[in-house]
Amino acid sequence: MIYLDTHVLLWLHATLLDRFTARGRRLLEQNDLLISPCVKLELQYLFEIGRTTVPADLVVDDLEAQIGLGICDLPFGIVVNRALALGWTRDPFDRLICAQALCRGIPLLTKDKTIRRRVELAVW
Repeated sequence: MIYLDTHVLLWLHATLLDRFTARGRRLLEQNDLLISPCVKLELQYLFEIGRTTVPADLVVDDLEAQIGLGICDLPFGIVVNRALALGWTRDPFDRLICAQALCRGIPLLTKDKTIRRRVELAVW
C-alpha cells in the first residue's frame, strides 16, 4: 500500500505517467493506492482557485473506478495529533497528508523535495 500526494493524483488522472521516475511507476503498479481525505480537499481548493480544471469529486471518482484508488479512513483526530509535530511546513495540506502516511507507517509518493527531506517515508 502507498499514499499518493496531490500532484501525483492529478498526474495519474491526466495519464501523465512520463512525469514519474521508474521507481515511482513501479510503486504505482505494485501497490494498492491510497489518499488522505486532505488530498481530495486540496484538489477541490486548487479547482476553486483556478489552478486545475477538474473538480475533486471527478478526479477521485474516476481513479476509484479505474485503478481502485482508496481513501484512508483513519480518525481525523489521530491524524491531526500527528500533524502537530510537523512544524517544518506551514502548508496545512502537506502537514495532514504527511501525518496520514506517518500514522500508518506507509510510504508517501511525492515529488515534493521538502517533504522527501523531512519525511522518512516519502519517496519519489
